[in-house]
This record gives sequence, C-alpha cells and structure tokens, in this order.
Amino acid sequence: MTQKRIVILGSTGSIGVQALEIVAANTHQFRVIGLSAGSGNLELLMKQAEEFGVPMVGTTATRAEAMRFALSDEVEVIDGADASAQIATLECDIVLNGINGSIGLAPTLAALKAGNIVALANKESLVAGGDLVMAYGADRVIPVDSEHSALYQCMLAGRRSEISKVILTASGGPFRDRADLSGITVAEALTHPTWAMGPVVTINSATLMNKGLEIIEAHHLFGLPYSQIEAVIHPQSVVHSMVEFIDGSTIAQASPPNMKGPIGYALGYPDRVAKATLPIDWTSSHSWTFAPIDNARFPAIELAKHCGELGGGATAIFNAANEEAVAAFLGSRLPFHKIFTIVEKSVNSLATGNLAIRDLEDVSRLEKDARGLAHQLLQESA
Repeated sequence: MTQKRIVILGSTGSIGVQALEIVAANTHQFRVIGLSAGSGNLELLMKQAEEFGVPMVGTTATRAEAMRFALSDEVEVIDGADASAQIATLECDIVLNGINGSIGLAPTLAALKAGNIVALANKESLVAGGDLVMAYGADRVIPVDSEHSALYQCMLAGRRSEISKVILTASGGPFRDRADLSGITVAEALTHPTWAMGPVVTINSATLMNKGLEIIEAHHLFGLPYSQIEAVIHPQSVVHSMVEFIDGSTIAQASPPNMKGPIGYALGYPDRVAKATLPIDWTSSHSWTFAPIDNARFPAIELAKHCGELGGGATAIFNAANEEAVAAFLGSRLPFHKIFTIVEKSVNSLATGNLAIRDLEDVSRLEKDARGLAHQLLQESA
C-alpha cells in the first residue's frame, strides 16, 4: 500500500494530536510531510516534528529562530502569520485543517487553490467563507466534524435526490436540563458531559451555537436548503447524525463519542482505517434518547439559520461576533446568558445591505466590523 502524504494544520490542538496518534498506529498507510501550529505549545510542535520525521513545520510564533536551532538542519521552519497557508500548499494527498477559529479560512483556501484535498475540521472555513471554499468543488472537501462525517457516510445509502432531510444530533451540553442560564461559571460551562474538546468549542456546545454553525456547514457541504437541515438533542452522543430518505427510511451513523473515527475516515477515504476507534460494546445495555431542541432557551440555531438564509457574509458576522463574546465569557467579562445577546445585536446591526463575498478580503472586512461592534457592545454591557 502506498503511503498517503499528509499535512496537518493545528497539529498541537485536539484534532491534530489525535490525527498523529492515528498516523503513529498506521505508519504503513500515512506519512506526515508538514505540520503547523500557533505559539501556544512550541515544545510539542518540535516533538511532533522529530517523532514523525517531518521535513517542514510552520508556526506563527516569534520564537521561530529557537525552533530552527533546536530542530535538525533537515527540518525547514516557516514562520509568520501566513505559515499555515504556506504549509497547506505542499504537494500532498490530503491536508487536515484542525485550526480553531476563523483564521483557518485562509489555509483552507490556500490548500484548495494548490490543488490539494482538504480534510476539514475547521468549521469556520465554511461558516465564514463557505461560498469561497465550495467553489473549488464538493469533492475536494472531506468533513471531519463528527456530525458531517456521519452525514457523509449515511448519504452513501441513496441518491442525493432521494434525501428528504438530514438531522444533526446535539448533546445539548451541560445545561440542556437547566432552566435558569444566569449565574453560570466558566468552570461549569467547560464541563461537557460527553465530549473532550477545546474551550471555545465546549462553550459553543453549551450555548448550542455549535449546532448553529454545523447547520451552516451542512448547507455548504451538501448543497441542501436550510429547510432540509434539522437538529435534535441526543445526550449520549453515540448517534452522530442521520439522513432521512423520501421512502421514510432513516440511516444513522453510530460510534462512541471519539473524534478518531471521523478523523480516520477523512484521512483514509475512500478506504477505512482499521481500528481507528473502539466500536460500540454490544455486550452491554444501551439507552439512546432523542428530544427536540427548546429554541426559546437556546435560540442560537434559529439565528444561525436566519443568517444562512440571508447568505453572503451574514454567517461571517454571526461567527466573528460569537468568537468575541465567547472570549469575553472565558475571560469573565461577560455572563454566559449574554453571549447570544451580543451575537444577535451584532447580526441585527450589520447583516444588512450588500453582503456579497467575493474574496478573503471581503470576509476579513465583515469580520473586523463584527468584532469591533461586539467589543463596543461588551463595553456597554460591562
């Protein structure tokens, strides 16, 4: 079997670390030729480069010279704000984008422009610039989010014209049964009942903003209207998503709540990676429950759909304002229940007029406006 050449962006984050664990267990199948990461954990980035014999690494850190000194002369170090975008253009079989936040859009576009296939775990690439990304073709993007990986697999059961709707599952986060969302602490919001994720994604799961973002992703990935995309609470997080067909059949994809399954599926596609994750233990009893989402308590999903239907840069405004509000909450500068308020006010104020997205500069401009307004609103609410 020929080894697949892989580039991993955001290699020190949760997705990147798990991807490298899959590579380590399947060296006959994969070879890492490029890594990139931010400045948060340069020691780990250097360790990864050495362990996997990676010839090129990229970082935004100012300590790049120290990395060049510490690493072998055979390792080329790329530094600066565009480091990940440069690494993404390496000739390879697949680029895994595990960067968190809207800064992941530029590397996604760079990879696609270079002719690479992208295994996309950076949801903001589609939320902020979905039209730009999908202009390169749906066959060039393989989803890594567990929900979209599940839909991708379930859709193989029928023709696209036979799909009635898709249903994304949501754990509901730690507050799905809590009536009063005021007074929530950062520690409480970071305690997710089923998934181990980074802080921003965990907060987005607690507000259900995450599910709103995923609905926007699904729209772009699969070319479905928002009327055909739904979400449902599934606390066990074992069924990752479902596809309902016109004959009334529903196909579901199920596996333990572990990201190695979708990561392995994307890296190996069209082949499956043996033992990428543990299977469900069918020798034990299981209870899987499903419930509708209370949109009055968690209004983020309806706002996300509204932005999606507005089209253009409305979703970029939605996402950027949310990033600022979440950062303020994590910094104890905003109550949890006011996160949605900041996002809603930003959208209502800015998502008007010409929202056409022609290029990355258009996205950056709208995001800058949204962040500026969110900062203003945060100061007013202090």
